[in-house]
Amino acid sequence: MMTHIRNVALIWGVLCLGLAALAFLHMLASHIMVHDGAGEGFGACVLISGFIGGVLTLVGLGERAHLGFRGAVILTLGAWFGLPLLMAIPLHEDAVGLSITDAIIETVSGLTTTGSTVISNLEAQPPTLLVWRALLQWIGGIGIIGLSIAVLPLLRSGGMQLFHLESSDRSPEKLIARPGHLAGVIAGLYLGLTCLCALGYVFTGMDGFDAILHALTTVSTGGYSTTDQSMGGFSAGAQWVAIIFMLAGAIPFLAYVRAVSRHEGRRPGAFEEIVGLLVIVLLASTLLFAAELGGPPEHPDAVRLAVFNTVSVLTTTGYAAGDYQLWGPLAMATIFMLTFLGGCAGSTAGGFKVFRIQIMLKSTWASLQAASSPHAITVAHHAGRRLTAADSASVALFAGLYVASFALGAVALSAFGLDFLTAVTASATAIANVGPGLGDVIGPAGNFSTLPDPAKWLLCLQMLLGRLEILVALYVFTPRFWMR
Repeated sequence: MMTHIRNVALIWGVLCLGLAALAFLHMLASHIMVHDGAGEGFGACVLISGFIGGVLTLVGLGERAHLGFRGAVILTLGAWFGLPLLMAIPLHEDAVGLSITDAIIETVSGLTTTGSTVISNLEAQPPTLLVWRALLQWIGGIGIIGLSIAVLPLLRSGGMQLFHLESSDRSPEKLIARPGHLAGVIAGLYLGLTCLCALGYVFTGMDGFDAILHALTTVSTGGYSTTDQSMGGFSAGAQWVAIIFMLAGAIPFLAYVRAVSRHEGRRPGAFEEIVGLLVIVLLASTLLFAAELGGPPEHPDAVRLAVFNTVSVLTTTGYAAGDYQLWGPLAMATIFMLTFLGGCAGSTAGGFKVFRIQIMLKSTWASLQAASSPHAITVAHHAGRRLTAADSASVALFAGLYVASFALGAVALSAFGLDFLTAVTASATAIANVGPGLGDVIGPAGNFSTLPDPAKWLLCLQMLLGRLEILVALYVFTPRFWMR
């Protein structure tokens, strides 16, 4: 047990020291380059993070960075619940002046790539703070990919065991021979997509600053912007670039590796989840387009806005372009449904995930076939692999917890004084890590600043639970977890 603690402490310490280094660079930029008055906040972050990181590193020094099941869970929970407290420090200082509650929800929303914001008049905020917010989401995005590929399959969380890496066994179809090499490849892909996205934004009229920051929050499917108008303040070309790279971020990053693999690229169903994602985009965009045509007044850019808002919500990015609430009840119902779905497993997107929808549909169909033909052998497959009863049960368990977390959150938010529409959509957008909700308060034209503090703390918890796939956070409450 003590070895596990020291291993976890060592990795936590390295993370805190890395955060201190990042904050130090921001402090230098604030003092030397832009003189925006935000340097003190970053200085405080450097001191506190550096001290905590140094202590934790000393505690774990000398141990090999090897983690078992329990260590992986503790490390994951500690990082996702602890780092936002340190990252919130610059937002609490005088340059922005957010309360502790607002600074933490802004940070949690950023790191989980939810994108719900409490800051108004973004154009007037210090540049280094805008960069900090964008980097929160970009760092969160790569952390989410690592969580989805390396940790969740081992924890068998909500069907994620189906994505256990081939590189962990001795099969001839290994994607990458060494896990470290795989991590480097995926990090390179992530950085490469970000650079391409920034170039695309520049070519469509954004200045360099806006292009880089929006690239960071597009590929990470985070949704933070540098303007209160979000993507609605930029050109139609920029919105098409956003559509492409929001989808790129919501595709499994292992799919990029599989696409060039001799074995995996040919495996039946290798890209089944991506096809499902694109089908949902097509169907939902059609519904939104129909809603736009039937709502007053008819918009000349109906196709682009329908596709943009569909992709933005489905990939859990949360950018806004046009107020879809003005398109009528069909549009609002479609957006609300999309809020829950999410992108693909192993991507930066949140939500329920497309593969779980596919597994539930296939399992239901197999059960119906078995009921109608009791003597027939009915087997469901996903991505070329046979689904077991345990796989289906795991997905069903996650679905139940997902709905329960949403429902309990909505009831609790109502108890804090929120109206029905705000409470229901705030709970949905938090657990699915989407960003904006519906209504005048937290809709695409509003933000979360006016919500009461207890509601904001609850939303922070829901954002973290949603990002950790719920079950990861529940493991620590089971006696057997501590007896392993």
